[in-house]
Parts: sequence; structure tokens; C-alpha cells
Amino acid sequence: LLVMLVLVLGTGMALADLPATARLLALAAVALALLLGCQAIIRVFHEQRDLARGARQEAEALREQARIDPVTGLANRIGFDLALAQLAQNLAPGEKLVLMWMDLRGFKQTNDLLGHRTGDEVLQTMAKRIRQEAPPQAALARFATDEFLIAARVASRSQAELLATAIADAAAQPMRIAGHRIAGGAWLGAALMPDDAAGPGTLAEAADLALYHAKSTRRNAVRFFAEAMTRDMVRRKEIEADLRTALQRDDLTIAFQPIIDLESGHIRAFEALVRWIHPAKGEIQPDDFIPVAEETGLIIALGNWITAEAARIANGWPGDVGLAVNLSPVQIKAPGAAAGILAALAEARLDPARLELEVTEALFVEDDPGTAAFMHELAQHGVRFALDDFGTGHSSLRHIHHYPFSTLKLDRSLISGASSGPRSDAVIRAVAEMGQTLGMEIVAEGLETIDQVLGARAAGCTLGQGWHFSRAVPDYTAAMMLAEEAERRGAAVSPAPARKAG
Repeated sequence: LLVMLVLVLGTGMALADLPATARLLALAAVALALLLGCQAIIRVFHEQRDLARGARQEAEALREQARIDPVTGLANRIGFDLALAQLAQNLAPGEKLVLMWMDLRGFKQTNDLLGHRTGDEVLQTMAKRIRQEAPPQAALARFATDEFLIAARVASRSQAELLATAIADAAAQPMRIAGHRIAGGAWLGAALMPDDAAGPGTLAEAADLALYHAKSTRRNAVRFFAEAMTRDMVRRKEIEADLRTALQRDDLTIAFQPIIDLESGHIRAFEALVRWIHPAKGEIQPDDFIPVAEETGLIIALGNWITAEAARIANGWPGDVGLAVNLSPVQIKAPGAAAGILAALAEARLDPARLELEVTEALFVEDDPGTAAFMHELAQHGVRFALDDFGTGHSSLRHIHHYPFSTLKLDRSLISGASSGPRSDAVIRAVAEMGQTLGMEIVAEGLETIDQVLGARAAGCTLGQGWHFSRAVPDYTAAMMLAEEAERRGAAVSPAPARKAG
């Protein structure tokens, strides 16, 4: 039929010129050709449709993949933002949306020391724990390296608090991974909509601010947003900016408080304490700017400056007078911290054996191997260490055994605080006896009266520090105190003038 149609068309013959049978065959050929053409078109259409469908599915899979964290299987920030927006829509009357922002403790150290594979397993374990505690319809995400986001609809603030506490408690449980026992722990900040924010964006800001305040506690904590946090944040930002300027302009000074030998009454050392007189705001207390310096990392530059400046001043004192300097855990964990301290001593030409670095027990909460390496490296050069605020917090004899401490500084609450009394006296005597056995100095802090001085000495403390002896004084006053003491010592050992005969 197709051949006949071609012949007809090729010779220019009209269908009317053909016999009836031929005309029918020719028309059938045309119909067949049209049918085949339609089938071809339909086939091409189906192929293009399948290709388009496959492309859409692949694109959807890529979009879905772009919203998922590959390590934990939770949503990433992109996926979480979409889920949060959906949860925020059409809240029922009285219903609330809680957003929790959680940051793991010690994850960086685990990741650095045990490797990324172990770190990934820690994240996966935490993700599993969050899934178990969160409501079925909650939005869960991993954000940044070691942060998690949880959003859920709740009936009340108390329900949100219970949920946050359950998640924080689950995160605090230790875990066993690849043969290692890894401590858990996290900070968690939370905020509620519509109580604290009108929309998802401001809700996330409020939760982030609550997390900031939770982390300022230095231990596992849950904090819900409060309006006062905003005012406090503004104030902290001002302190941070002013502190940066003060460091650049060298506006900070150091005061020195004497540490007294309770047996002889002589000055054994001075503790270096930073002071900041703001040109417009007056004196800013260390309790206000030191935490800000630690949170922002400025404590590293500040601590290095204190050590270098105090060592320079101490070089002018008698060789038997020591220098005590407080160290922040943040400063100790900074790269090259030990080398920086040794360089400061070398530049000041101060014997390392005259320096005693004071650390608190908060340093050992995470049991970081880098801390031991830092302390032992400096101890090999003669630098001594004191455990400050002993008798409070996480006091542990293991710290005294494991780290190279030569001095214990008893917390002032045992000496002059509300808890002082017969029981604290017994604690002081026990610690003093232990210190004597181990060849350690025992410092009684916060001595304000002569009775406290006599009591501390009778209990076995070897050194004392407090307002009874002196407040922290400028460097020139410290030099004058040492000069007066040297004069008294000289007078005490000078021979008596000979009597004239007759």
C-alpha cells in the first residue's frame, strides 16, 4: 500500500483517475501512514514524559538530600527552616511552639583526640537520643559541627520545660564508643512562640541568646529566654568592645595582693590581679569583664599580657618572693599556651621557679589530656601550680595526685563564709595535715580578722591571704612593702650597739 501511494504521488496521478479498488488501497495507505505517524509521535511523547518525570524525581531527591545532614540523618539548617515554618503556621489557641538550641560539651576535644569517625558516632548517638525524647511531629536538625535544633508544638511552658530537661538529661549520659568512655553533656537554650517571639526568625534568635547564657555557667545547663537576657547581651557587647580597646591602648593595670607566711609574718609572694579603670565608666570589676573575655576568646590576649607584665614587675623584687598568676581554662587550652608563658618569663628574665600558676577545679571537669601536657611541660621548667578554691565544686583528691600541684588554696567560704564553723575547721585541719604529708603549702584565703589568722595557723595552714594583711595594691606600693620588710629584717639581725664603759 505504501508503495502504491508513493507511485501515485510520484507520478502526479489523481486518485480520481485510479480504479475504485486502487483508490481504496491508496486511501488505506494514507490512513496507515497517518496512524504510524501518530504512534511515533505518541511514543516520543511518552519517552519525553518519562525523561521529565525521572528528571523531576532526581531533582526532588537532590532537594531532599540537600535538606538532610549526611552524618545523623536529621535535617540540616535548610530543612529545619522549612519544617519550623510549617510548625509555626496555624498554632491552635493556647498552643505554643518551643525551639531548643543545644550545644554539646567537649565535642571538639573528642573529635581532635579520637578522630572524626569517633566524633561522627558521638553525633549519631546524640541524634538517636534526641529522637527518642522528642515528640513524633517534632522538627529535628543538626546545625553546625556540634549543635542540634529541636522544635515542637507544646501545650504549655511547663511541658516545654519538661521536654528540654529530658533532652538535656539524655545528652548528659556517658557513652561507650570504640572502646572509649566518652562523657556526655550539653548546654541547651530554649524560647517559646508566641511568648518570646512573633515569628520563626526571632524565635531562633531568642533560643540562641538563651543558649549563650546557658554556656556562661560552664557546666550542663538549660536556660529559657528572658527579657533580661537581651539587656545583659547589650551590656556584654559593650564590655567586649571596650575591653578590646583597653587592650590595644594598654589601659589595664595590675594590682598585687601579698601572700603571707603565717609562721614568720613575712611576704612569701604576691598574687597578680588585673584592674580596669574605664575612662568614662570608672572601675569595671573583674567579675564583670573576665567572663566576657573568656566567652569571646579575649582571655588569651589578656592572660598573656598579665603574665608578661607581672613577670616584668616581679623581676625587681627580692629573689625569694614569688609571683602568683591566675590562669583561665580557655587560656590553657589555647595552642602554644605553655610556650607563651615560658617566652614571657624569658623576656622578663624571671626564674620560672618563682612563678606559681593558679587554676580552679573547673579546669578538670572535661578531663582533657591537653591540660596534663600543659602542666607537666611547665613543671619540668620549674613553674609551680596551685589549686585554687579548694574545698568547693568538684574537689577531688585525684586532681592532687594526677597533676603537679605544690599548693592548695582553701576557698574563702571555709575561712570567713557563712559555712565556716567547727565542721569547716575540721576540713581545714584534715587538708592541712594532708598537705604537710605531701609537702604542699596550704593557703588560707579571705583572712579578715586576727582570730581567723590565728585559727588558720593553728589548723595547720602555712600561708595566708586577705584584707587583714593587705588589699591588692599597685606595683609601687608592693615594692614599698618589700622594702619596709627588708628594713625590718635588717634591724632585727643588726647587732646591738656596744655600751660605753663607765
